[in-house]
Amino acid sequence: MSIPTITSLAPLLDRLFDQDEAARGAMRAAFADVTDADRARMMRSKTAYRDLYGRLKDAPLAVSRETGHLLYMLARSSRAKAIVEFGTSFGISTLHLAAGLRDNGGGRLITTEFEPSKAARARENLAAGGLLDLVEIREGDALEMLQVDLPDTIDLVLLDGAKALYPDILDLVKGHLRPGAIIVADNADDSPDYLARMRMPGNGYMSTALAEDVELSVRIN
Repeated sequence: MSIPTITSLAPLLDRLFDQDEAARGAMRAAFADVTDADRARMMRSKTAYRDLYGRLKDAPLAVSRETGHLLYMLARSSRAKAIVEFGTSFGISTLHLAAGLRDNGGGRLITTEFEPSKAARARENLAAGGLLDLVEIREGDALEMLQVDLPDTIDLVLLDGAKALYPDILDLVKGHLRPGAIIVADNADDSPDYLARMRMPGNGYMSTALAEDVELSVRIN
């Protein structure tokens, strides 16, 4: 029996998660001149988020280890072949999703990142993990990058970019979501409009909150 890809990635992922932990001090320093209220406003704004993420261009902003495991498990259990990710950063979540595709026998992962230096780091990490051939990193504004050339059928979506844009990104991909498609939204509490939409009865989704501020949703029709 072959070794699962996620197992072979363990040393790389451990190193990247350790780097993420070490960078948290720098993240706090980046916001030393920003009040909690202003930071919350930036997180939920459809314009101010660019300043927010500009301050964090050197930070991994990784999903948690537990959320990474969840992403791999969901990709495998759904037998995903087509995945869309909003917010690549250094590619830690991308590695988990692409590992699921590899162990499913292959597929296509489209991911977006508007910070060029982060896209470059993600490519390096995916190449180190032997998964770059499965991933298309689209550099630029996701609202533009995801308007064209999407798979006819999408099995899984990860939302982990600017939180205020979660409803807009969902609008771009929803016509491609198959019944049973999975949508994972990280830090979803910072996107109240998205949560209200996904939890609205009769809206075509079943949705529930998980630990680590993650919202897990399934398209049911």
